[in-house]
Formats: sequence, structure tokens, C-alpha cells
Amino acid sequence: MSAYSVAVSPDEAVVAPPTAQPAVSARTLLPLVAPALVAGVGCSLLFLAVSGAAEKLQDVLWSDLPDALGIGRYSTLWMIVMLTATGILVGIVVWKAPGHAGPDPATLGLGGEEPLPPYVLPGLVVATALMLAGGPSLGPENPIIATNVALAFWLGRKVLPRAPGALWVSLASAATIGALFGTPVAAALVVSEALAGKPMPIRGSLWDNLFGPLLAAAAGALTTTLVASPSFDLGLPHFGRPGWGDLLATIVVACAATVLGMLAVLAFPYVHGAFARLRHPMLTLPLGGLVLGLLGALGGHLTLFKGLGEVGELAADPEGWSAGQFAVMTVVKLAALLIAASCGFRGGRIFPAVFVGAAFGLCAHALVPGVHVSVGVAAGVLGMLLAITRQGWVSLFTAAVLVASPAILALMCVASLPAWLLVTGRAQMQLSKDGTSLR
Repeated sequence: MSAYSVAVSPDEAVVAPPTAQPAVSARTLLPLVAPALVAGVGCSLLFLAVSGAAEKLQDVLWSDLPDALGIGRYSTLWMIVMLTATGILVGIVVWKAPGHAGPDPATLGLGGEEPLPPYVLPGLVVATALMLAGGPSLGPENPIIATNVALAFWLGRKVLPRAPGALWVSLASAATIGALFGTPVAAALVVSEALAGKPMPIRGSLWDNLFGPLLAAAAGALTTTLVASPSFDLGLPHFGRPGWGDLLATIVVACAATVLGMLAVLAFPYVHGAFARLRHPMLTLPLGGLVLGLLGALGGHLTLFKGLGEVGELAADPEGWSAGQFAVMTVVKLAALLIAASCGFRGGRIFPAVFVGAAFGLCAHALVPGVHVSVGVAAGVLGMLLAITRQGWVSLFTAAVLVASPAILALMCVASLPAWLLVTGRAQMQLSKDGTSLR
């Protein structure tokens, strides 16, 4: 609700002055410091532990093992075998682990759900690590956030039983998002978007309510940065002063990427329903793995895994592939994201969507060289993320952070408006419990 209230009389509308926010003293916020710091560091370390274990397992599965067997690391045979085997292993975990590795991932968003019971978490972590190492096109964000939220909620209620449970949910969510992106800005944007239109947890300003989550996100981001030194900057060619042609290209590419992403969103409930009719994880996940292996054989090894490292390979040589090759990678990766999210693999959809958007933008540049590489990539990522995630701030932030240029941000803000008109009020790439799309 706006800070201004409008009273309409028969003659005119009178705008009342803004209502003052209730004062919040430092004594109210200071008790949040210690829990926020602990949550930030703990959530980051768990994320790094799971990611590190998955990377080591990936090296074994995709380097050491095929080398020992004398098989090409990314040969068609090995991709089909590995993705199918990953489906079998994750299927066993989902079938036999207590709590079945959590609820259907197609029904989960980027946090905000009820904390999972602790007994579910071991299966969820194992299923996530196997997925990350085995090659399905999903990222770690959703299951890692769910795990950290559940742990923080459980431990926080043990240590500080008088603290509201919502405190631990918000701190853990923000801390994990900060750790995932290596900056607290993303978490602040997500939290502020989540608070829009809802009662504030603290009776103060937005910044009062962001104090704890932002501190947790900063602690998580700094821990990740100090331990792993992540970087989202793709090192794309420098983009200087924008022109009218850049504005037009940004709008066209962003809207086209949004339309492409919405096609996958519209297909999501139907593909998910087809897998759901098989009813058992030892059928859905191995079949999904087989399909992903065939898609990987079609699109090449760059269309495997969560996609962040593979985007770096594309950006390092934007002229190294033809428009047709970029188009194939775009379609294959989007199809792989759709299959992996529908058949039951535990993972998030943001990171693979970044690959799809970047490949789409590079395809636009290859087709029309007048489209600057940085403009194409940022606009493609913006449009694809708006369609897949329906989160405007995350989409804008991710698109801008991939290209280190202040001028890009202005173009993205303009392009986000027509792209948002294409997605608002339409189905999301998230399902309700009955299998229908959320809006």
C-alpha cells in the first residue's frame, strides 16, 4: 500500500500527507546481529560443502571413470549412460530415503514454503549432490535454500525458543541467496519483493525489516567470497554508451526470450503430468535421465549440468559457434530444464535458465552482428528469467551482474517493462499440489 492515502470528494481528490513509520530503536535490531551472522556463515558453509562434494564426484564420474574405461568423457554413449545412471541413483534415494527427499520439486519455489522436518534433509542433500554431479540441467538453489531453512528453523527453535520461527526462515533464506550469488544485493531484492503487500514482521520501515536478512546475506556472501571467490561477471566485450539501436535490440531480444521461456512454462504441467502417471520414482527418474542423456547427445556437453560454468565457456568465445549452434543449445537446454524439473530431480531452475538466456542472446548476436554481445546476453537472460522465475528483481539483478556495465542496467530496466507485460497474470513454472500451474 502506498504511503499516501487518497480521499475522493465529489469535487476533487485530496492527497493526505504520508503517514509516519513507527520508530524502531537500535535495541530492537541489535539482538538480530548474532543470529544473522551465525545463519549467514552456517548457510554459506553448507552450500559450499554440498557444491564441493558434488564437484569432486563430477570429476570422478566425468573424467576419472571414463578415462579408466577408455571411453570419451563426453561421448554420446557416456552421456546417455551417466544421465540414466544418475536417474537410477536419485530414484533410489527418493524411493527409500526418509521423507522421500522432500516434496515434489515442481511445487517448490525459491523459498517461502514451510520448513521441512529434519529427517527429510539427508535424502534431499544426497539427491541434490547426485543431481549436480550427474549432469541434469538444474541448479542447487531450491534444495539448498530448503535445507538451510529447515536446519536454521530447527536449531534456532532449540537455542532461542522465544524467537519467532519466521525469523529463522527469513535469515536462512537471505543468507543462502547471498551465498549463492556471492552478494547480499540479490537477497535484499528477493526479500523486499517477498515483503511487498504483506504485513511487515517489524513495525518499522522496509530497511528495519531488511536489517537482519541483509546482515545474514552479507555474512553468507562474504563467507562464499573468502572461501571460493565466485564471480558472475562473464568478461564480455566492453559496452559503452548505448544508442537507439541498442535500446531496440534489448527490447526485441528480451521479449523474444520471454516468449520462448513461456512456451516451456505452458508445457510444464503437461510434461510433469506425463511423468506423474508413471507414479514411481524408479520409473520417472531413470526415464527422465535417459531423455536428458539423449538431449545432451544432441546439444553437446555444454548443455549438461547447472549451466553456470558452461555459460562462461560460451562467453569466453562468443564468435566460436554459429547462430544455428547457439539456437540448438538454447532449445536443447530449455528442453532439458523442462524435463529435469518435471521428472523429479531435486534442483532449482535459475542457473540453467541463465544458460538458456545467454545462448539465446549469443544467437541473436550471431544472426544480427549489430546486436552487441553484452546487450544480447543480458537481454536474453532477463527475458528468460522473467518467464521462468516470475521474479523481476532477481531477473534484473542477474542480467545486470553478468555484464559489468552501468549502461546495461538502464537498458534492462526499460526492456523489463514490455517483457513483464508478457508474463504478468500468466502461468508460472511452478505447480500447485494438484498439478495445475500457479499464476
